[in-house]
Amino acid sequence: MARSNSFGRDTGLQARMLLTIFLLGLVYAILVAALIAAGAGAVTIAIVAAGIFALQLFTSDKIALYSMGAQVVGPNDGPEARTLHAIIERLCIQASLPKPRVAIAQTPMPNAFAIGRSPKSATVCATTGILRLLDPAELEAVLGHELTHVQNRDVVVMTIASFFASIAAFITQWGFFFGGGFGGNNRDNNNNNGFIFVILVSAAVYVISFLLLQALSRYREFAADRGSAIITGRPSALIMALRKIDGGMARIPQRDLRAAPGELAAFYIFPPKAKQTVATLFSTHPPLEARIARLERLEAQLQGTA
Repeated sequence: MARSNSFGRDTGLQARMLLTIFLLGLVYAILVAALIAAGAGAVTIAIVAAGIFALQLFTSDKIALYSMGAQVVGPNDGPEARTLHAIIERLCIQASLPKPRVAIAQTPMPNAFAIGRSPKSATVCATTGILRLLDPAELEAVLGHELTHVQNRDVVVMTIASFFASIAAFITQWGFFFGGGFGGNNRDNNNNNGFIFVILVSAAVYVISFLLLQALSRYREFAADRGSAIITGRPSALIMALRKIDGGMARIPQRDLRAAPGELAAFYIFPPKAKQTVATLFSTHPPLEARIARLERLEAQLQGTA
């Protein structure tokens, strides 16, 4: 039986995504105003920003797969690929989603992630580590989690949102590296003042963008956990999967965890360096205990015992 109605998008997540984009757009507008005030040409800013935005939006999925060493696979590319395709196809029918591309990354790190601009262009990737670690029900729960990200379109929102932080970080690094002004027609003092002003604004924009992205990232993980529990009807399977991944991650050598692309941390179902997280405020994922507690409450609700 299809579960598309109950599986529908998380309204709380939709509201948070809109608010995040609005706030990031606001601070980015302040950054642009600072650049113009410092002497940078508005047309130049628009062209450069549009080019970087398009590059990030249309190539981020390819870059992510390449950085993980992942390969898109068909249903006939071995038993692991066949299993993935079968589970994803079944879940997509239940969720009324177009079937995404399927990829496998050759790494012992047990993880999975979803990328893509839209449900029609999405790719769901699983590592060989997670395929060997989980049983079919647990793997289904993980893939349901990733398909919820696709359904909620939070992947593209995270990609767009990270664009603002990337621009601010680039300007800050560029300014410190060259140490020069942004306008060629001002005197040295004006150039230096404009340079300092833009660096300060860029740094502030980066910090604000970072905090907003982390907050959105944590909430979208809760939403994806809930979506997986609803589409599969088995929150307990995702609980077991998360616990196994946590234990499996602890056994992975640090060199392998460090090799995982840091820019993909927010997109994994489980952060590779969770044990190194100092404060929840700066983490991309909610604590494991909090995720399990919510899933246990949902399990009780589904069973009618809550």
